[in-house]
Amino acid sequence: MTDSCPPPLSKGYDRYDTVSYTPYPQNIPRARRHVAQLVVGWGHPGAAGDAALVASELCTNALLHGCLRDRLFRVETSLTGTALRIAVTDPKGERLPQERPADPDAQFGRGLLIVRALVDSWAVEHLAVGKTVWAEMAVTGRVDA
Repeated sequence: MTDSCPPPLSKGYDRYDTVSYTPYPQNIPRARRHVAQLVVGWGHPGAAGDAALVASELCTNALLHGCLRDRLFRVETSLTGTALRIAVTDPKGERLPQERPADPDAQFGRGLLIVRALVDSWAVEHLAVGKTVWAEMAVTGRVDA
């Protein structure tokens, strides 16, 4: 495997973590659990469930729409004094996420609606190769776990 998503330089976050995953469905729950464990460990257990769901939705979108065979996708989790950020980078920059109304009987199509309902902001960053979709939610003061 080659990592088409090299880790960026630290941007001065209070806490920062990055993990690259192979583009297989079993890595979505792994990423979800990892993000939840980080958030709890960083003193925000009340935000862990929402953070896990956001990570799951962003990873699912990357896997379904942005991954290429033998190219990793990356999940970055970071924390500042006021915000928790989850960012997923994949190698396919030409496939941009779009919110769209989901048919009531459709199995797919609600991921970004769920993300938007849980976070304060989200966006897409275009990269030289690929894209990063990030979501940010406000957090209050640290709660010791």
